Amino acid sequence: MRIPLTAALPALLALLPAGFDASTARAQTYPVKPIRLIVPYPPAGTTDFVAREVGQKTGELLGQQIVIDNRPGAGTLIGLTQGARAPADGYTISFGTSAGLAIIPALGAKMAFDPQRDFVPVGLMVYVPYFLVVHPALPVRNTKDLIDLAKAQPGKLNFASPGVGTPNHLGIELLNMMAGVKFVHVPYKGGAPAITDLVAGQVQVMFSGTPQFSAFAKAGRLRVIAAATPKRTRVGPEFPTLAETFPGFDANTWYGLLAPAGTPSAALNRFNDALNRTLADAGVIQRLLDQGVEATPGSPAAFRQLIVAETERWRKVIKSAGITAEAAQ
Repeated sequence: MRIPLTAALPALLALLPAGFDASTARAQTYPVKPIRLIVPYPPAGTTDFVAREVGQKTGELLGQQIVIDNRPGAGTLIGLTQGARAPADGYTISFGTSAGLAIIPALGAKMAFDPQRDFVPVGLMVYVPYFLVVHPALPVRNTKDLIDLAKAQPGKLNFASPGVGTPNHLGIELLNMMAGVKFVHVPYKGGAPAITDLVAGQVQVMFSGTPQFSAFAKAGRLRVIAAATPKRTRVGPEFPTLAETFPGFDANTWYGLLAPAGTPSAALNRFNDALNRTLADAGVIQRLLDQGVEATPGSPAAFRQLIVAETERWRKVIKSAGITAEAAQ
């Protein structure tokens, strides 16, 4: 006699080990197909390198390919919007940076999604330390020299950035606020023309990551004054930090991974575990350092706290500097 499945179900469940639940089963089986990683930046560049370097190793650990899907445009908003609207099944992950997750919201810009409501963090990947760089003709060797010169010549020193509201721009505005000086902002349409004019002496100061300036610094065509990190960074441990002069100074960017809100926690935890193992791999750490970024593993909760804190911190700087969302377009 055939016993109906509904009648047999209690007996079958009794055979399962103690503590078994469906989420455990999902964690053990996820992923069963390739994972799409939306990168809201074009191919090439530091963001794309990090996505591919971290994605390849993490995919190997998960046993599935992570497919990079570059969706640039609108200051990362095109790609992030697609990521926020994707199915919450663990098979679409979004690559986010401080620009799209903290600074643009802090500016009050119109967005089709809310980073803190429509995403759940998977984990932080890397910090991208910025350095305060000057033209070598400027008679300064350290932070104190630069601030003393800025105070002696108020409004006469210019600083370049890749555009209004970029992390590079806000770093100088934070320095203006904390040091009581006024560097004059000269925005460019991207980092390449900004660094070109800095090398040419058209502007005197800039915050930048190492890929943009390292060759010029080695050739003596630019001078590194200090790192913008809270403590000395593995990317450039020989450089003092601005925080050594101005405690609490921190003006860098960071990259992390997110999933659509509602993604099962089992999938998030499985991905986070593989991500953190990737970021602890010696080969990955060195290849990232060679690109001027520092591997920074952590939990989803810690990444959420970072996004919230950074949004509030930059909102204060933006307000102090009088920057508007319209000016940052």
